[in-house]
Amino acid sequence: MNKSPDASNLDSVFNLSERSKLGEMLRSQEFWIVIAVLIIGAVVGMIAPRFLTGANMANILQNFCFTALMAIGMTPVIMTGGIDISVGSTLGLTGVLLGLFCASGYPFAVVVLFVLLVGAFVGIVNGALVSYLKLPPFIVTLGMMSLVRSQTLVVTNNQVVYDFGRAGDTLLALGSGSFLGVPNVLWAVIVSAVVMQWLLSMTRWGRYVRAIGGNENAARLSGIPVDRVKVSTYALLGAMTGMTAIFLVGWMGAATNALGQGQELQVIAATVIGGANLLGGFGTSFGAVIGSVLIEVIRNALLLAGVNPFWQGTFVGLFILFAVLLERFRSSRA
Repeated sequence: MNKSPDASNLDSVFNLSERSKLGEMLRSQEFWIVIAVLIIGAVVGMIAPRFLTGANMANILQNFCFTALMAIGMTPVIMTGGIDISVGSTLGLTGVLLGLFCASGYPFAVVVLFVLLVGAFVGIVNGALVSYLKLPPFIVTLGMMSLVRSQTLVVTNNQVVYDFGRAGDTLLALGSGSFLGVPNVLWAVIVSAVVMQWLLSMTRWGRYVRAIGGNENAARLSGIPVDRVKVSTYALLGAMTGMTAIFLVGWMGAATNALGQGQELQVIAATVIGGANLLGGFGTSFGAVIGSVLIEVIRNALLLAGVNPFWQGTFVGLFILFAVLLERFRSSRA
């Protein structure tokens, strides 16, 4: 049966659209990182069968979430061409403040709000110094990393907080509990990733973030409130770091001044491996989540395979270099 000319044209359009979607998927960094995760999982599963057990998969799902939450917040910061290496210290400060205020008997809801505001305040200071004083983001957040870590030591006096008073049961249930069989923190990652991706792709704020990262001078000339938008990205990252502290302290059952130490490198690595461009202009929250999964899979696989954990940084570094090279390759073909 011969098709009418119009039907043939429609088939051509649909086939072209399907090929375009397939090509887009094959060009996406997220797709290749997922492939890498599956290959690593299969290889390590053959070397160390414990890797593929349900208990270990649950362990990976729980552990990657803390990095993923902050990586989702880091995505718009990097998309504007910025960076924040103080997130690990902010995680430590908000975590110990959470423990201390819970132990002092304040209502849990009040403490949660306070912790989120402290995280956002650190982000606002970072963003204001970067935006209004035109200071380099790396230098600003490097200074903030030292300042906040020092304040964490001051407020805890090097003591571990493990008695959370009346709020203890709620905090532990939030961090260690689950809903419909899924850990609460994983629900937080799913909701945060969906909301952040909607903000980045469907709202004026998201268009401004991409425009600033693409060409900041052009964005200023076109009337975009560049400084306010950049401050908002740092504030959002700070608040999400505070939220991460709530889940992490609830899961660990203790707040120490070492909380978050070295975490900033994992967060930045996860965001970049997931496709965010360090020069700004591009990034996705879903990519940040996938990058976090890859880092946790590498960490877990090395541990189970009996490899010296000092090699973890080597593998993560190689994947960062691979991600940057892949992004350069994609850009050259665009």
